[in-house]
Amino acid sequence: MNPTIGIALLLTACLVDQSLRLDCRHENTTSLPIQYEFSLTRETKKHVLYGTVGVPEHTYRSRTSFSSKYNIKVLYLSGFTTKDEGLYTCELRLSGQPPTISNKNVSVLRDKLVKCEGISLLVQNTSWLLLLLLSLPLLQAMDFISL
Repeated sequence: MNPTIGIALLLTACLVDQSLRLDCRHENTTSLPIQYEFSLTRETKKHVLYGTVGVPEHTYRSRTSFSSKYNIKVLYLSGFTTKDEGLYTCELRLSGQPPTISNKNVSVLRDKLVKCEGISLLVQNTSWLLLLLLSLPLLQAMDFISL
């Protein structure tokens, strides 16, 4: 019997100065290592930006920086312009298993991006599921949701 394997995933995008920041938060129900890939799809062509799965394209190597903690992988793309707009994807795979792939997409338009402030700092150091649970009473009090 194989244990249940699953990865919960959340991808967000925001702007830090002139850099795009992609936060790929995940909860892994196994102890298996995770392989990852950040990519950009623009005009139906996929461009690998960074990761352990595909080979990053040369044009993005000098513009990307990456950090990883237990449940978050963060990619920065410096010098972000309207030419970098498109569909960004974070894809995670469990190592050493039959293909178990989780991915999330976020459509990024420069004039629609928010600055990475306030809530992003809280979310950065907190499990997104825990953050959601903690925010439910606040949302109820403000009549945004009713349970």
